[in-house]
Amino acid sequence: MRLATYDDGTIDGQLVVVSRDLQRAVDARAIAPNLLTALRRWPSVEAPLRALNDRLDDGRVDDIMPFDPARCLAPLPRAPQWCDGSAFLNHGRLMDLAFDKSPIPDFDTIPVMYQGASDDFLGPQADVPFVTEADGIDFEGEFGVIVDEVAMATPAAQCGTHIRLVVQINDWSLRAIGAREVRTGFGFLQAKPSTSFAPIAVTPDEIDAAWRDERVDMQLGIWRNGERIGAASGREMAFSFADLIAHAAKTRRLTAGTIIGSGTVSNADRSVGSSCLSEVRAIEMVDHGAARTPFLKFGDRVSMQACFADGRDGPFGRIDQKVVRADDESAAPPRSSNRGGI
Repeated sequence: MRLATYDDGTIDGQLVVVSRDLQRAVDARAIAPNLLTALRRWPSVEAPLRALNDRLDDGRVDDIMPFDPARCLAPLPRAPQWCDGSAFLNHGRLMDLAFDKSPIPDFDTIPVMYQGASDDFLGPQADVPFVTEADGIDFEGEFGVIVDEVAMATPAAQCGTHIRLVVQINDWSLRAIGAREVRTGFGFLQAKPSTSFAPIAVTPDEIDAAWRDERVDMQLGIWRNGERIGAASGREMAFSFADLIAHAAKTRRLTAGTIIGSGTVSNADRSVGSSCLSEVRAIEMVDHGAARTPFLKFGDRVSMQACFADGRDGPFGRIDQKVVRADDESAAPPRSSNRGGI
């Protein structure tokens, strides 16, 4: 099942179901007004949504409309919680090597995770505003999952049953600010602007055999201004999404709609490239003694598209965004002035 959120002027958007070929969509508001509501009522809405999905694929629904990614917000424009892990150990080890850092204690056995802002996620084609290039603007290609309610201290062996949807993510980062914030011991705040999402959230069965051991066995293609940066696979997660959910829920419950990220997708095989510029630069420092690749500039365009092992495009759709100056009058205004709480 494939779900997306159209911008209808409300803070949570309009829920739509998308066809398997990603060409058609149908309004699902008769079942649930938005995806956040659907996740909170999942036991009662899953079957009707799947039935609508099947009728759409078979052409048996009225009011079919062309699917338009440009109308999409993030699948969840806001969420109760956003927790991002660092499940690809290759990425962490490269960063330690490049910057001569001591390894994080228990890095191989206990997931690393931070809690990010979840009140204002960005859609797949939204311009992304930044204050200054001096902050070290970077992208981070990731996969993620959205869960229903998870009880505190739920063991990892049971956490997979709480995964409702899989998503594709660009976790924007400001590296110059991040370096300072890490040293404070309080974690990220200013270094993590609003996170972006591909237009479509899918149930795990939608990616079929590519959903393995609570991991996404797909390549995440990433381009900067049309130049390929990487196509690393999600299969090399040292911790599964079930492990990450269990870690997040160790001392508190997770409410329905919580998003858990994998962290930057990274593979030991360097030929597949990288999923962030910081890793590209780290490899350059190791190989050449200095970083050569610049961070993003205003006007740069970042694209991301997951694909299956056979080269077919994945079901998440494409992220395609432009980096803009925050005070640029041409930058898109906020989608809504309604900022009510979750």
